[in-house]
Amino acid sequence: MRTRNQVPFFLSAAMGGAALAYFLDPQNGRRRRHQSRDQLFSLVRHGTKRGRKLVRHATSDAAGQARRAAHALRSPAEVELDDATLVDKVESIVFRKHDLPKGQININAENGVVFLRGRVDRPELVEALEARVRKVQGVKGVENLLHTPEAPPAGG
Repeated sequence: MRTRNQVPFFLSAAMGGAALAYFLDPQNGRRRRHQSRDQLFSLVRHGTKRGRKLVRHATSDAAGQARRAAHALRSPAEVELDDATLVDKVESIVFRKHDLPKGQININAENGVVFLRGRVDRPELVEALEARVRKVQGVKGVENLLHTPEAPPAGG
């Protein structure tokens, strides 16, 4: 009488017998064996190639994460911008909103101090632009020479 624990044994024995009959067939067995061998070698070869690619990708990602972390940990004092770069940075950050009159405002920088010159339409823009420029990393000070059409230019 067969028990339930003997069923897997009989199934594996039957599958093994079928595999032996498949590979030891006198007419096609040799071709099947060689084809299976070639497929196994191909699988191993492609698997190692994929493994190397995966390792290279993982190390590149890790290096990128390390560089991002090192960049984030740098203090702002380490990053010293020249005046032309500082002007470009201020313009790109402050004038992101399209409603600001970029063409009417002149921005210069000397030793990290940003000079704002020009005319704006609304008086609240004078203080708002100065506050936005002060928030830009690398700006040491702001000289606000902006004026409205009603007010005369500063210094004159």
